[in-house]
Amino acid sequence: MSRFSRAQAYPSRPVRYVVSSAAGGTQDILARLMGQRLSERLGQPFVIDDRPGAGTNIATEMVVRAEPDGYTLLSIAPANAINATLYDQLNFNFIRDIAPVAGMMREPYVMLVHPSVSATTVPEFIALAKANPGKFNMASAGRGTGTHVAGEMFKMMTGVNLVHVPYRGGGPALTDMLTGQVQVYFSNLSPAIAYIRNERLRALAVTTATRSEALPNLPILEDFVPGYEASAWLGLGAPRDTPAAIIETLNQEINAALADPKIKARLAHLGGTPLSGSPANFGKLIAEETEKWAKVVKFAGLIGHP
Repeated sequence: MSRFSRAQAYPSRPVRYVVSSAAGGTQDILARLMGQRLSERLGQPFVIDDRPGAGTNIATEMVVRAEPDGYTLLSIAPANAINATLYDQLNFNFIRDIAPVAGMMREPYVMLVHPSVSATTVPEFIALAKANPGKFNMASAGRGTGTHVAGEMFKMMTGVNLVHVPYRGGGPALTDMLTGQVQVYFSNLSPAIAYIRNERLRALAVTTATRSEALPNLPILEDFVPGYEASAWLGLGAPRDTPAAIIETLNQEINAALADPKIKARLAHLGGTPLSGSPANFGKLIAEETEKWAKVVKFAGLIGHP
């Protein structure tokens, strides 16, 4: 049977959808949401396989080594772009070895400060931090995570000296933010929004190029730090050499799902917006993010020390 006719029959058996984070996080929730939709539309189970560890590299290597037949897929996140520079010895080249299939969701980070910090705007915080170098602790969900490099880019572009305090995930980082153990955190929006609304934490700005529909009165960081943009984004990839017809089938179904008002509402509940487009569009985003975060990782001296 030719590769084309095999692709035409796709899928004829269950598909493994590998996720690089633990169950219950945004990446896992989105994979289950999209996996269920793909199962319904394509008539075969899309089985979620959570493989956390090694900063997403365990899951990535599993998919890189899989047969390029469309039956092993990878949930892609910012860590995949960051790790290309963060780790100086990987057994794969992400851009070469993983074929982009489709973007799914983009989510802002939000710059949070503890209420004990007197600054109520980004310019006030920059001035306060410059007047008190090394005084403020900056939380992250872990060394080399999106929340970390978003903060490091802020340091790079403003010249402030903040002390990085890595945690084992966003939950513990938020917990210590609430008690004032750390004073600033570039958090994913969705887990922080309730604390912003009840004023237990103060939001200064979102990090995306446009305002968040969830917090429309909150400015964007670029208003005060020209050229700054950071966001969490999620999508789907496959082993390189996966037939183009299979990739196109998955891309079309994902884009159709992202146009569904019910799916859009679920994404909004997760703090995100649809990231639709062609495989080439998603590949371009991955390449741009890899280049952008390489500069930040090098500036922060993180290479080989994830």
